[in-house]
Amino acid sequence: MFSSIDSTVAAATQFLPTEYGYVALVLVFYCFLNFWMGFQVGAARKKYKVPYPTLYAVESENKEAKLFNCVQRGHQNSLELMPVFFMLMIVGGLKHPCVCAVLGSLFTVTRFFYFKGYATGDPQKRLAIGKYGFLALLGLMVCTISFGINQLRG
Repeated sequence: MFSSIDSTVAAATQFLPTEYGYVALVLVFYCFLNFWMGFQVGAARKKYKVPYPTLYAVESENKEAKLFNCVQRGHQNSLELMPVFFMLMIVGGLKHPCVCAVLGSLFTVTRFFYFKGYATGDPQKRLAIGKYGFLALLGLMVCTISFGINQLRG
């Protein structure tokens, strides 16, 4: 059974650049960051007494609502961008795996600082380093556009 799966995987990956492995590793790195952010939200729920399934705390009911909401929002924003990031990495990485891996690593690191800044309770602090993640996304878009144009040209 496994030899059949192994041969299928080998056939599917023979068309991928060898360096595409870097793309896969960066995506897993982002998953670990996402899990860590989720744990931070869970800890903030406990600390600020915001029970499930409440997504955001209400300031009239919880004096520390803003602090919790900033932690929650930092994670939520990363979740909102994750499908775009993954799609750009996966597709752009087909033609530019090393460039996408570097840009994806930059995006992931800036997401960490975006989250840490947001979690201070001062939303402006999310942008100190976090704003550079959008440059990484722009670079990933260029890589994906390059892939698309290359495919159309044959």
